[in-house]
Amino acid sequence: MTEKINKILLAYSGGLDTSVSIKWLQEKYEAEIITYTADLGQQDLDKKTLKEKALTTGASQVIIEDLKKEFITDHIFPALQAGAVYEGKYPLATALARPLIAERMAKYAEELGADAVAHGCTGKGNDQVRFEASFNALNPGLKVIAPLRDWGFTTRQDEIDYAREHDIPVQATKDSPYSIDENLWGISVECGQLEDPWQEPPADAYQWTREVNSTPEQPAYLTLSFQEGIPVSINGEALNPTELITRLNKIGSTYGVGRIDMVENRLVGIKSREIYEAPAATILLAAHQDLSSLVLDRESLHFKESIKSKYSELVYYGLWFSPLRVALQNFFTTLQSKITGQVKIKLFQGQCQIVGRKSQLNSLYDEGLAPYDENDTFDHSSAAGFIKLWSLPLRVAASCEKKQNVEDSKLSKTFNII
Repeated sequence: MTEKINKILLAYSGGLDTSVSIKWLQEKYEAEIITYTADLGQQDLDKKTLKEKALTTGASQVIIEDLKKEFITDHIFPALQAGAVYEGKYPLATALARPLIAERMAKYAEELGADAVAHGCTGKGNDQVRFEASFNALNPGLKVIAPLRDWGFTTRQDEIDYAREHDIPVQATKDSPYSIDENLWGISVECGQLEDPWQEPPADAYQWTREVNSTPEQPAYLTLSFQEGIPVSINGEALNPTELITRLNKIGSTYGVGRIDMVENRLVGIKSREIYEAPAATILLAAHQDLSSLVLDRESLHFKESIKSKYSELVYYGLWFSPLRVALQNFFTTLQSKITGQVKIKLFQGQCQIVGRKSQLNSLYDEGLAPYDENDTFDHSSAAGFIKLWSLPLRVAASCEKKQNVEDSKLSKTFNII
């Protein structure tokens, strides 16, 4: 006999899928439904309307929690310090948000005595894995329900029809084809015409950023200051993390910065064409990387580069709470004490270009060693000995190969005579 489920905590966005999920879960399980929504900086989040909608649809209780500070401090900045971008392009905005939402839901589920948690992810997306892997890491005994995998609706129109039958207030129509997820670190857009990877994205696919031909005719210059790996000011004005990221998103969008069009490899094994907009992430990732190049020694910098792709994969794959992600994070954290300084950035016609960098305390750029003029203090005479020792293994290997070739030649001649 299946265990009775009396109370379900549902991750709720107010969109078509999660709105329909409230009523469907009630009907299937005859359970009390509590909704949970995280405020991660969604620009169109109307908390009052969202609460009214959830209650009207059938929720008994609505939890809306402002997590912007925690999202930045505990997820965005750690990823920034790792230089995390999936497959060299995607700054992982959605992937970084899911483990935080799951963590808070697991906490509330325990406090409220919920028998299960539920999410509105599809059966072929990444987010189902991110949510459920996080739930399993935090509370292995917690039952997880995924209505979109179970309910039998085969099309978006089926959901719309169900919503109308049950008087569920939704705005979705066949004329609004995109699936959109948004937070402070970026926005992701998929579906509709974007499913053809050969077609240029329609203008309305982009939600934040301007087309290049609509950007200002003159460039903007920004000076970002970092303190131990954390961005703290723009053009000398100290800002808290939320203000700083919000302002960079606004400025970057004005200059068309942060558009990403890519075909990516989803966790579930399929390729997917995605559109991302991440102005602040694009700017901060470029600035942090450039300052790192100035202040970190060569071996630390190169090793950081060699493992950041693995870190990015772990985040994308929903393994935020894995021992390896935590261990890699500890490595990146040890480097941050050196990353203090300023980076000068030029924004123009969709491009983010680093045009200057300095660190009074930690710069490893030696103005005596670097130039090729009369101020050069580099000891050129030491180069010959260095090169000889550096290439010694190559010399030994080449000599050995030459001897082997001579012996092979002699042996070949001997057999030819016979």
